[in-house]
Amino acid sequence: MADEFHKPTQFSSSRFDAFKGGEDPAQISRVAHETAHALLARVRNDPDPQVVERLVAYTDEHGIDAVAELWSRATPRSLPGALWRIYLLRVLIRQDPEGISFLYQRGTEIAITIDPLVAGASVPAGPDEIMALADQILRGLFGGDFAVALDRAAAFCRVTATGCTSVADDLDATSPGRSSELTNRALRFSTTAQEFASCARLWRHHSLD
Repeated sequence: MADEFHKPTQFSSSRFDAFKGGEDPAQISRVAHETAHALLARVRNDPDPQVVERLVAYTDEHGIDAVAELWSRATPRSLPGALWRIYLLRVLIRQDPEGISFLYQRGTEIAITIDPLVAGASVPAGPDEIMALADQILRGLFGGDFAVALDRAAAFCRVTATGCTSVADDLDATSPGRSSELTNRALRFSTTAQEFASCARLWRHHSLD
């Protein structure tokens, strides 16, 4: 992921991994953790609604690159890693709300778990509902139960992964290239869901650093 992002950022669905590069990995890691903890403590100690809303919409004005510079290279199971992935998920949703909502809705139709309920999107889940869900999850990190917000994000990713797999199966015979792309996308969503779930467990045990 050596590409530079420009405003407005166009972020492809494959870009779930951290940015490459950096002068000093130890310093980068220290800054990532310090800024994540400082921001979260500041907002959660005094959850001013206007401040929370500005943070939710931060990437709309400044671009995902501003967040990536701080947190994208943090390990997935860390506080800055969790914040990075939540912001990234929101950007992905806002760049393609129709496509993501289609995959999520397909996932809800065949899911055999309670994940659609945990995610909490309105039913039926169209583009507006999915974008609203992304904002709700991010608000939950700053002003609600942090672990619950991560659990909702994990559930959303699992449902969307299920939708990706289902659509990939439909296209396997007629459009194998697209089918393979969706299969890979399902894997990325599943991996991100596992990372969110792990962070939620660590947070509940006061171990998310």
